Amino acid sequence: MTTPLLSFDNLTLGYERHPVVHHLAGEVPTGSLLALVGPNGAGKSTLLKAISGEIPPLEGRIRWHGLVRQEIAYLPQQATLDTSFPIRVFDFVAMGLWHYLGPFRALGAAGWARVEAALAEVGLLGFERRPIGTLSGGQLQRVRFARLLLQESPLILLDEPYAAVDLKTVTDLAALVHRWHGEGRTLIAVLHDLEHVRHHYPETLLLAREQIARGPTELVLSAENLRRARERAEAFDEHAQLCLRAAEGERV
Repeated sequence: MTTPLLSFDNLTLGYERHPVVHHLAGEVPTGSLLALVGPNGAGKSTLLKAISGEIPPLEGRIRWHGLVRQEIAYLPQQATLDTSFPIRVFDFVAMGLWHYLGPFRALGAAGWARVEAALAEVGLLGFERRPIGTLSGGQLQRVRFARLLLQESPLILLDEPYAAVDLKTVTDLAALVHRWHGEGRTLIAVLHDLEHVRHHYPETLLLAREQIARGPTELVLSAENLRRARERAEAFDEHAQLCLRAAEGERV
């Protein structure tokens, strides 16, 4: 039996006690390639934030088995990146070595070589001195993947990794995802292109504020499950009362 890398125990997530993901339970085995799909506002990005340790649960917990937060590589949505910040491509990618170097060690010749090798792997060698604000959407996503390469993490979280990029970039980055998976890494990706999910992800978790289905992709992405997910999302009331179980947990 495959060892779990993550487990969810009655996990409820949200903001200011308003739940976004309700009472999720289950495990993510080591080496999984898991797609996270669902309607807009279904809680997919919130779940990735919680797995990365960025937000705490309202109720329940996430368990990381043999894993510490520093070993998690997290790629948030591209829209969250401030491209007006004056940083060069080389320096941005080199930040992927931070956990190895710490705040005081110099990059050194070996570090320089690793950054250049990562850029070459994503097809952007020669872009080292370019400000990130001058890059196209596809180029910027390649640079962000180059930084992930340097982190060498056992768990990689990808939030809409192919949004607003060209088909060639999608193909190249998807190949990199498959390579990571082949190396035994665990990957969880928020995705909207269901045809891409069907072709590239063997397992899927369908969310609509709660788990609708989880398992082999061809079974999860059935017409009936997708209909149920849409109905749950449409029925959600943003002005509903607080989750009483979560609120009671705060008073314990």
